Amino acid sequence: MAILNYEVLGQSGYAGYVLKSAPEKVMQFGEGNFLRAFVDDFFDIANEKAGFNGKVVLVQPIAQGLTELINAQEGLYTLYLRGSEKGKKVDDKRVISCVSRCVNPYGDWESVLALARSPELEIVVSNTTEAGIVHESESAFDQVPPISFPAKLTRVLYERFTAGQKGLIILSCELIDNNGKELLRCVNAYIDDWGLSAEFKRWVNEENIFCSTLVDRIVPGRIRDVGEVAALAEKNGYDDPLTDVGEVFGFWAIEGPAELNDRLPFQKAGVPVIVVPDVTPYKKRKVRILNGAHTGFVLGAYLAGFDIVRDCMNDDTVLAFMNKMLYDEVIPTLPLDKEDCKNFASAVQDRFNNPFVNHELMSISLNSTSKWRARNMPTFLDYVAEKKALPPCLTMSLAAYIAFYSNDIQALTDRGLVCRRPKGNEYTVSDDRWALEFFFAHKDDSIEQLVHAVLTNEQMWGQNLAAIAGLEEAVARGLHIIREQGALAAYQSCL
Repeated sequence: MAILNYEVLGQSGYAGYVLKSAPEKVMQFGEGNFLRAFVDDFFDIANEKAGFNGKVVLVQPIAQGLTELINAQEGLYTLYLRGSEKGKKVDDKRVISCVSRCVNPYGDWESVLALARSPELEIVVSNTTEAGIVHESESAFDQVPPISFPAKLTRVLYERFTAGQKGLIILSCELIDNNGKELLRCVNAYIDDWGLSAEFKRWVNEENIFCSTLVDRIVPGRIRDVGEVAALAEKNGYDDPLTDVGEVFGFWAIEGPAELNDRLPFQKAGVPVIVVPDVTPYKKRKVRILNGAHTGFVLGAYLAGFDIVRDCMNDDTVLAFMNKMLYDEVIPTLPLDKEDCKNFASAVQDRFNNPFVNHELMSISLNSTSKWRARNMPTFLDYVAEKKALPPCLTMSLAAYIAFYSNDIQALTDRGLVCRRPKGNEYTVSDDRWALEFFFAHKDDSIEQLVHAVLTNEQMWGQNLAAIAGLEEAVARGLHIIREQGALAAYQSCL
């Protein structure tokens, strides 16, 4: 079977949108699965729906990558968006044609600098992982290329400045708070380190727009089933080692001035991208609803015998528990439009019910101490402050957290805390060592002693939760139900 390229695609009978040539308007640091299933999907649709007429040049961020394969396929790859929308199974295919080429800066740095000088370049996008936005002292101006991503970007901007070109829109997608602001801070630090001119520094800060952004799409990445890969190749009429898979849901919030709606092609294209003055509320929405739902129900659901998220969504009790937590406890405390939050929560149920993804509860359970503190505790405290009462589901989720970390403890090993599930199999709790040692030290406590020890542990929560009126007694009651009647009965008691 021939490998995908424009000639092979033409022979395959593909009837979808294809753009073979256009100006290179976007420089993208990152050629991995996420950006190709998210950002490049939106640019491809913008070419079709909004007349953007722009190509994306991928820049390989580390020495090893996909440059040769991407160029062998002339930038083409097949994207499948799979999941559930309003309860219906979705499996959409699109051949992405917005990518023109990929450059490996470790072998061809000059091509990156040449693109930097181009008058057609408008946008820089990056996703170089959470560790990518860093200022370190080893990067130098004359390195080929400089070591860190912000140092590379500084050198790109300097090349553009000296060529007399206009500033760029820089969209940072790394998963850190204030990613755009932090990237600008690092660039300014390299300008100072390298003794570059005050005029260049002014141009960087005044003529370019560094945008913090919030990205939201689950990207499993590749199809692992060999049989399915072969079947799709036969159906498509080509082999595509770059095939990418993402969920149907997508959302991109870009922090910046309203004028970006005219300069970026997304609003006109009708894709789920918004430009807002501040992405913080949207991050809070994602953390408290999407991530908070996961941490809020999975630990008890695992003890109840479930293994993957989708099966939880098909159980009336777990689903009702999650929805009551979201609609009655989380959404009322969020400083956002309530209908918008309800729509987001409805999409979360579809996302969790994705028929193509087996999302294991044990993988979500990793580091649940810090997760409950970051994702669930703020909602819990806001609810108590506003309602002067305990939120039943979040209170029970705290009891489920304690139950998961203490259920029939067998041993503490190098891998984690070994516990036993009610149905008999052992499982290993993974978390910070101090948290695991705490639960192991309290393995012989009574329920009341254990709950008191957990709630008064300020290392866990940053405060003494036992000081909240009635909480200690409520969590102990919940833990008794979980231990004596099972987690499903405990969840049912909240409904």
